[in-house]
Parts: sequence; structure tokens; C-alpha cells
Amino acid sequence: MSIAPYLKEIGRGKDGARALSQAQAHDLMAQVLDRQVSEAERGAFAIAMRIKGETTEELAGFTAAALERSLLLEGDVLPVLLPSYNGARKLPNLTALLALLLAQEGVPVLVHGPASDPARVTTHELFATLGLAIAHDAAGVHAAWARHEPVFMPTAVLCPALVPLLDLRWTLGLRNPGHTVAKLLQPRGGACLRVVNYTHPEYALAHARFLQHTAAHALLMRGTEGEPVADARRLPKLEVFIGGALRSELGRAATEGALATLPLLPRASDVATTALYIQGVVSGEKPAPAPLLEQLDVLVRTRLAAQQHQESVHERSA
Repeated sequence: MSIAPYLKEIGRGKDGARALSQAQAHDLMAQVLDRQVSEAERGAFAIAMRIKGETTEELAGFTAAALERSLLLEGDVLPVLLPSYNGARKLPNLTALLALLLAQEGVPVLVHGPASDPARVTTHELFATLGLAIAHDAAGVHAAWARHEPVFMPTAVLCPALVPLLDLRWTLGLRNPGHTVAKLLQPRGGACLRVVNYTHPEYALAHARFLQHTAAHALLMRGTEGEPVADARRLPKLEVFIGGALRSELGRAATEGALATLPLLPRASDVATTALYIQGVVSGEKPAPAPLLEQLDVLVRTRLAAQQHQESVHERSA
């Protein structure tokens, strides 16, 4: 099978490319994920979409294809999903801290991402150093939640078919639509609350449209170096979507103006130093950064609203 007809549409450059329908995008991504295309076609797809950019319908089709190939995780607990695909470069990676703070509030948390990155400190490394659960199947996730612990799942477990597309980055030197899909990834089997983060401001509107189009429960925000956690120094704008509808009363405005004080953060961002800092915050020895506490509060309130929405949907369909 060939994806050449699709490449002909999307590969005409930024101004000449044509958008695919949601069904076409689903079929295209399904063929890519199932390795039904040549390596040349897969690379051409990655570069063409990198130049063109995804429409709302294309992104919905891509994510639907990935969802069909994701792990089945049954249950009605409505977990918070933290996609951790960037890691730390300059600032400490505090995604694991957010996950632990959520778990302390009784929230089931699933973090997913790569196991390693040669240039960055990954959340997987921090979970391993902190002795937190790393699951390799659905049973491992439920076991961690039963202990009221957050759990990390490698992408290779959550959606194995997506990994070769993500790994193209090391060949091409560029990210591709697979990385956008990964940050929107979720298991099959039940509703969830996703933290959807973006790095570049132009993605804020694109992601908002996607969340509305797919009737998602989500917290949309600008991430810290691409991680789904608020910048410890300054709160970003937090936008909440319940069933695809923007709920402004649940969100938060961004911190404006000069900062009065700076949080006490570790001086280095390596694994050992970051893990020690996280342990200090969780134990109460060190204060948690105020922006993370704001994000924590929004997520707890948003999850409650999402649960109420789900109950209402079930009652109407009964």
C-alpha cells in the first residue's frame, strides 16, 4: 500500500499544500503506524507535515489512529495524564513533583513519555531515582493507583506503534507530527483529564481548537521547556476545557509584571539534585513553588468538574 496520493496533497510546500479530511488523516496515520509504508514515504510524511502543519481535522484523525493502537486501561477513575516528552535542559524537570502532589490529593496520575533522551533529564529517570512506579502493563498502573502513587508508563508500552515515528527525530534532526500526537496520547478504555502543553504560542489556538473539536477534558497551558508543569518562577495562563467547552471560571490568568520573589529552586538540573529537591518538597522540608500549587488546585477542581460532566452524560444516555 502506498501513501503517495496523500503525500501529493500535503507535500506541495507551506502555501501550496492541501489539507486532508479527518478520515484521510486517520487512514494516512494508520498506515504509517502499522509500518505499511516505505522508509522513504515515512520520512517524506514527517517532513511534509513539519512544513505544512496540522489542521484540526488532521490532528483529530492522527490522534484517533494512535488511540486505536494504544494500551487498553479500563476503569472509571478519570486519571490525570501528564505527557512528558521534552525533559530538562536548563531548568529542573518538575513533572514528577506535580505527579506526586496530585497523588497526595488522591488523584490517580499517569505520566507517559520516552525512557531516555541523550541530551535531557527525563521524567522516567526521575521516577526511577525516586523509587516511583514504572508500569509495563495495565495491571502495573492499577497497582500503583491502589497504593495512591503516581505511575510512569513508557511510550513503548502505551503505544508501541508510535515509537518508530518518534525515533525519526534522531535520523531527520526534526520533530514531526508523531510528537504532537504523543503529547495528546491517552489509553483506550475510559475518560481522562489531559494536561496539554505547548512550547510555541501559535500552538495555543491550534490545540484549543483540537480540544473543542474532540470534546476533550483538558488543561491547556504553555509548558516549561516542553514539560506539562507550570514554570516554578511564573504562572502561565491555564485554560480549562470540559467536554470540549472552555470553562474560564476554572482557569487562571498568567502572572504579569515583575516577580516580587523567586522560588527556592535547585541550582542544578541533573537527576540526583532534582530528585533530592522533589523529596524535600513532598516531605514538607521545602516549600512547593506557588505556580505548581496553582496548577495543582486547578487540576483537582477540573477533575471534579470533568467527573460531574461524565456522570451527566451517562444519566442522559441511560
